[in-house]
Amino acid sequence: MEEIKSSCIILYPSPGVGHLVSLVELGKLIMCHHPNSFSQIIVLITTAPHLDTSATAAYISRVSATTSSITFHHLPTTPLPPNCKSSVDALNYEVQSFNNSNVLQALQTISSTQYKIKAFIIDFFCNAASEVSSVLNIPTYYFIVSAASSLSAFLYLPTMHQKIATSFKDLNAFVQYPGIPPIFSSDVPKPVLDRNSVEYEYCMEAAIKMAKSDGIIINTFHSLEPRAITAISEGLCIPHALTPPIYCIGPLLSEKQMNSEDNECLLWLNSQPSKSVIFLCFGSLGVFEEEQLKEIAEGLENSGHRFLWVVRSPPPRDDNYENKNIIAPHEFDPSTVLPQGFLERTRGRGLVVKTWVPQVAVLSHGSVGGFVTHCGWNSILEGVCAGIPMIGWPLYAEQRMNRVFLVEELKVGLGLDESDDRSFVRGAEIEKRVRELMHSDNGERMRHRVAELRDAAKVAITDEDGSSRVALTKLITKWKM
Repeated sequence: MEEIKSSCIILYPSPGVGHLVSLVELGKLIMCHHPNSFSQIIVLITTAPHLDTSATAAYISRVSATTSSITFHHLPTTPLPPNCKSSVDALNYEVQSFNNSNVLQALQTISSTQYKIKAFIIDFFCNAASEVSSVLNIPTYYFIVSAASSLSAFLYLPTMHQKIATSFKDLNAFVQYPGIPPIFSSDVPKPVLDRNSVEYEYCMEAAIKMAKSDGIIINTFHSLEPRAITAISEGLCIPHALTPPIYCIGPLLSEKQMNSEDNECLLWLNSQPSKSVIFLCFGSLGVFEEEQLKEIAEGLENSGHRFLWVVRSPPPRDDNYENKNIIAPHEFDPSTVLPQGFLERTRGRGLVVKTWVPQVAVLSHGSVGGFVTHCGWNSILEGVCAGIPMIGWPLYAEQRMNRVFLVEELKVGLGLDESDDRSFVRGAEIEKRVRELMHSDNGERMRHRVAELRDAAKVAITDEDGSSRVALTKLITKWKM
């Protein structure tokens, strides 16, 4: 028993708040269901000079004040190289690799002076740290904040590299991965579009190392993605080597951060009819240019539907800037970028909110009947667990692939027809899809389907013999050996 009391789990997320929240929720889940198995969950925190970390700091403070079994170890800040011009995707890998010496020192200090480290859990942007844990002989697990369907494609990437001689960006055809619907080549994640890019190289390296890990933990549940999970488990995604064990322990959702007494949008929702509001929110980083914001406003106004819309400040007017859809928001006046008179004409049936809302609480509110999302996996899970059908509007990362899963595999969402290669969507298309989601037989079928998945999610995570509870118990038992 002495060893159990002095043992710990180390979590190592990349700097994005979505990655941090998911791993912390994993830590909470472990301590909730197995409180006597480990003394502490320790989260290694990296500062990323290229990302806004204000939300991260607030979240860490809140968890520190409420959950004593989870502590945060801040690694020294590693500056970016001079004149760095890497893409955001490349930087996410590079910042973590720059921190390997800091990770080594932290793990050595923790293991020599405080606890026996039972497992080191990293996300895929922290792939370089697997070299450190390997040297220290610490069992290493990858935590996947994306879908099992995305993991299927990711693990299959080295095989696909051998099968296809050209870059996805030049293929102009559907590609088939094990256990998931056909994906058009332009819908694969942006980092792997060009096989000659540094981003592609990083992803290949991560896929190869992940396949050699002690296990892969996924934020999903079996009945949500049975085909993809089966394909991975049966070794179809790593055809020429053993597949590490996978543990589907989701859905893990972020906490409800505010209640109806102290949040404007929840108070407003209290006055709206049941299932009448379409909610639009595009993640912690998603933004649109002013021209697109005006089209969204036009579509919402002409749809006649009630709406709650999170509007973030547009990116700089710089045609050479490659990452316009993932700029940290800043303070602004929505009336300066929306059509003249829009806020006045829609007053009462629409509410525009700047920068942030408590998304889990909003989706769970009885007045919300639809969700326009950027197709981040956390957001899709939150929509499913709230029983809300969705409209998918992907912006970056693996979100275009997630939209395919949402529409073709899960069958709980609609896509949007884009006008050009900028992912630009006209107001008439937005109006059409909002009407279809909120008032059509197809929308009703999706509403029924997502309600079934919502109930299945509850069973997976709450029942003693639920698939996710069983997977978690197997994982904890392995770590305690």
